[in-house]
Amino acid sequence: MAYRDISYCKNVGAKRADILRKELGVHTALDLLRQYPYKYIDRSRFYKIAELEDEDTYVQIIGEVTEWHTVGIGKAQRLSAMFNDGTHQCELVWFKGVQYVKLQRGVKYLLFGKPSRFQHVYNFVHPELTPMSKVTPEMTQGLEPYYNTTETMKRHGLNSKAMRTMIAGLLPDLRQGVPDTIGADILQRYRLMSLTDALINVHFPKDTPSMQNARARLKFEELFYIQLQLLRQMKRRELNPGFAMPTVGSRFHALYKSLPFDLTGAQKRVIHEIHDDLKSGHQMNRLLQGDVGSGKTLVALLCCLLAVDNGYQACIMAPTEILANQHYETLKAFLAPLGDAVHVALLTGSVSAKNRVPIHNGLMNGTIHILIGTHALLEDAVQWNNLGFVVIDEQHRFGVAQRAKLWTKNQTPPHILVMTATPIPRTLAMTVYGDLHVSIIDELPPGRKPVQTIHYSIIRQAQIYSFLLKQIQEGRQIYVVYPLIKENESMDLEDLQNGYNKLCEAFPECRISMVHGQMKAADKDLQMQRFASGETQILVATTVIEVGVNVPNATVMVIQNAERFGLSQLHQLRGRVGRGGDQSYCILLTNDEISTDTRKRMNIMVETNDGFRIAEADLQLRGAGDIEGTQQSGTPFDLHIANLATDGQILTLARQAAKDILEPDPLLEDEMNRIYKRRLDTLRIEAHNWSDIS
Repeated sequence: MAYRDISYCKNVGAKRADILRKELGVHTALDLLRQYPYKYIDRSRFYKIAELEDEDTYVQIIGEVTEWHTVGIGKAQRLSAMFNDGTHQCELVWFKGVQYVKLQRGVKYLLFGKPSRFQHVYNFVHPELTPMSKVTPEMTQGLEPYYNTTETMKRHGLNSKAMRTMIAGLLPDLRQGVPDTIGADILQRYRLMSLTDALINVHFPKDTPSMQNARARLKFEELFYIQLQLLRQMKRRELNPGFAMPTVGSRFHALYKSLPFDLTGAQKRVIHEIHDDLKSGHQMNRLLQGDVGSGKTLVALLCCLLAVDNGYQACIMAPTEILANQHYETLKAFLAPLGDAVHVALLTGSVSAKNRVPIHNGLMNGTIHILIGTHALLEDAVQWNNLGFVVIDEQHRFGVAQRAKLWTKNQTPPHILVMTATPIPRTLAMTVYGDLHVSIIDELPPGRKPVQTIHYSIIRQAQIYSFLLKQIQEGRQIYVVYPLIKENESMDLEDLQNGYNKLCEAFPECRISMVHGQMKAADKDLQMQRFASGETQILVATTVIEVGVNVPNATVMVIQNAERFGLSQLHQLRGRVGRGGDQSYCILLTNDEISTDTRKRMNIMVETNDGFRIAEADLQLRGAGDIEGTQQSGTPFDLHIANLATDGQILTLARQAAKDILEPDPLLEDEMNRIYKRRLDTLRIEAHNWSDIS
C-alpha cells in the first residue's frame, strides 16, 4: 500500500495525481499520508449565534436561511444571505462561485465557518453550508484536519476538503499496517506510537491526546533522522586524517604578548578548543559563533598563526571585497609588531592580473603565510605550497560547490573553521550545523559600551534630526537604513531615494554617501570608502551594510520602518555602531500604528543587546523559515511537521536517541540498525541540495 502509485489510489485518479506530483511532490500513497494537517477544528461542539464572542474561532451552527439576494453581475457578483438559528441572525456572504450556491427556505442547514463582526452583526464569508439531511456523523465528530494547498491546486478543486477525502480513501489499507521507520526499542523507550497509528491519528484523531501523541511521534521521527544523518557525518569526519599541529610557536606567542589588552575568557576557551582539534591528527570542522564585536577575527588570526608555526599556510575567505579588505587591514595592524615574520596578502576580484602574479608565486613557494580574499581564492590558478587551515567567514553566503573547491587545494583536506556573526539558537544550530563542533564567544571585550537602543514613532522625525545634528557637530558619523531603494505605491514605507533627498535638505552642511544593492560594485565601494575615511558624515543605505562595515567613529544607526526587519537583522544592523570607545545609539523608527507582534520585537531590541537572546526570540516569533541569513540547505530533508521554534525538547530527545545508536555502531552495520541505514538511503534520494560539505 505504502508505495502504490498515487494515480491508482481511491478518490485520486490520473488528473489529480498529476497535480499532486507537480505541486507537492506526491508520487505514492505514503507521500500523500506525509502531507500533514496544519491545524484542527473541533467539530463536536455546536454554537448559538447569540453566544458568539471570539472572531478567531471556527464554529458550527444549525439554522435556516431566511432571505438572500445577489448584487452585481459576472465575476463581480456577490451573494448575501441572512441565517437564523432561533436566538439571533447573522449574514452569509459569497464573493466567488456564487452560481454554485443553492439555497432553500424551510431547510435546516449546518453552517460552518469563522465569524467576523461588522456594525454589531456577525457575518461569515464563504462558509460551508450543508443541508442537515446530508450531514454525516464524521462531519460533526472529533477534530477535523485542515491541509495547506497551493493556488494551482485550489483552481482545480483540490482544496483542504479534497485532500481530506483523498487521504480518507487510504484509511482501509492503512489500518492493515505500514512498515515502521523506527525500531521497537526506541518506540518503547520514548513511548512513541507505531507509524501506522501515528498516520491514522494525525489525519483522523479520535480525540486531542491521540492527535498530540501522533504529532509527537512524527516530529520525533523527522528530527531523529536529521540528527542521525548529521551525527553519522560527524563520526565519519572525526576519522578523517588531518594535519597535526601540536606546536604553539614563536609567532603565536609574539602576537599574544604584543596585544594591548587581555583576551576575554571566552576567546581563550575557544582557542583551546580549536587547538585541541588541530593537534588531534584528525580534520577539524568547527563552527565559531560570536556576536557582533566579540573578537572572532582575532581568534581566527591566532589560530592561523598556530598553523603557520607548524609549517602550514592559512587563508580567510570573506563574502565581499569590503569585508575582505577590512580583515586584511585588521590583520596587518595586529601583525605589525611581528615585522617580516608573517607575510599576509590580499586577493580579490579587483586585484589586477599583473599584481596577481607575485601572489600566486608566493603561495606556491610558501613565502605567503596567510591569504585573505573573496571568491577569488577558489580560482584554479590559486595553488598552495601547503594549505592547512581555512577560515570561512559568514559561510551561508557561499554555495556548497564553491566551498568544496577549498578541499582540493591540498591532498589532505585542511582544517576548517566556519565563522558567523549571526547568533544561532541552540535548536537551529543542532539542525543546521549539527555536523560541526561548535564554539561560542559569548562575552564582549572589556571597555565596550553597550549600544543604547531607542524606539520612536516616525512622527518624531524633527526631534531625531536635532539629535543627529548634535552628534555630527561632535565629529561623529551616522548610518540611516531604509527597507526600499525606490518608492513603491503598494507599500507605505520610507524609501532610500526620498530619504537621501530629505537628509540633504535637513543637513545642507553635511556630506552624504548613498549605497544600495543595485549599484555597481566599484561605485558602492567608493561610497563606502568615503564614509569609512570620514570624508562623508552620513551613510544612507539599504541592508547591504549589514555585514562588513567597520567605522569606529560611527555612533548612530537609524533604521527607518524597523517593523519591516526581523530581530536578527535589526541586531546585525545595530552591530555596525558601538565599535569605538564612544557611546553609540540605535534608533528604531516605526509607523505610529504597529501590531502587537511588532511592538514585542521593538521592546526586545530596546531591552537587550544579547544576540543569542534576540535570536531565540526571533525563532519564537517568526519561525525557523524566516530567520535572516540562515540557510537550512544543510539539513537532509525539509521539515514537514516539526517546528524548530517549539520542538526543542523533542529535538534533544531525538539527538540523544541518534547518539545512542551511533556510539556502538557508527556505520550502522548491525542487523538491528539496518532499518535506519535503509531509511537514510531513501532520504538521500529524496533530498535536495544535500552535501557532505559543511
